[in-house]
Amino acid sequence: MTESEQQIKEREHQEDLARLRGLRPIDDDFMRCIFRDNIPLAQLVLRIVTGKQDLEITKLETQKDMKRLVGARSICLDAYGTDSKGKKYDCEVQRSDHGAGVRRARYHSSSMDIENLDAGQDFDELPDTYTIFITERDFFGKGKAFYRIERINLDTNEPFNDGEHILYVNGEYRDDSDIGKLMHDFACWNPEDMNFDLLRDATRYYKENPEGVEIMCRAFEDTRNEAREQAYLDNIKSLMETLKLTAQQAMEALRIPVAEQSKYAAKL
Repeated sequence: MTESEQQIKEREHQEDLARLRGLRPIDDDFMRCIFRDNIPLAQLVLRIVTGKQDLEITKLETQKDMKRLVGARSICLDAYGTDSKGKKYDCEVQRSDHGAGVRRARYHSSSMDIENLDAGQDFDELPDTYTIFITERDFFGKGKAFYRIERINLDTNEPFNDGEHILYVNGEYRDDSDIGKLMHDFACWNPEDMNFDLLRDATRYYKENPEGVEIMCRAFEDTRNEAREQAYLDNIKSLMETLKLTAQQAMEALRIPVAEQSKYAAKL
C-alpha cells in the first residue's frame, strides 16, 4: 500500500526524532546548531583547545561560505570566529579521517587568508589564523591530545612566524584535564553525562526543548530537500549527456513540475 504524503512526512518526522536522540557534538550537523549564535560556548572550546585563557570571541558565524576567487572550490566552515585582537578561528569537527586530510587543512587556512585581505591592503595586515580540526579518532595515532602544525625555517630551526596555525585535536583523548573532559563531552549523546554546563545546556536545548527540536527537524528536512534537488540535477545532467536532450526536455522527461524547472535550470 502506497504511503500518502502526510504519512511520509510523519514517518520522516519520527525518524528525525530518533536520529536526534543519538546525535553528539562531534556530529557536524549538530555541532553547527549548538554553536549557532552561542559565543560563550565557542569561546569556551577555543580557550581549551588553544590554551589561550584570555581569548575573547567577538563574532561567530556557522556554515560560513568562503569563495572569493572565481572558479575556486568553495568551502563551508563549521564555526568561524573572530577574537578581540582580530585573529580568525575556523573550528571544524571531522568524523572521517578523509575529511581531515592535511591538504584540506592547508586549503581551509589559505581560504581564510583570501577572505581577510582586500585589494590595497598591506600584507602585514593579514590576521593570524587558526585552522582547528577536532577529529573523532586520533588522526596521527600518537596518543597526544593536540597536534600543533607550525612552519619553521629548516636551516635555522627557528619559527617562521607567518601567523598561520593549524591544530588537530584528538577526539579519542580522555583524562581529567579540560581537553580530556571536553573530548568526552563531544562524544556524548546524553547531555546529563557532560562535564561542561555550556555544552550540556546547548545539547539539551536542541534535544529536549520544543523550539530546539523544531530547529533540528527543519535542518533535517532541509538536508533531505537538498539531497532530492541534487539527485534531480544529476539525473538532468545524465539525460542531457547520454540522450543529448536539452535541459527543458530532460526536466520534462523527469516530470519535474513547471513551477520548479527554473530553479533547476539556474543550477545547471
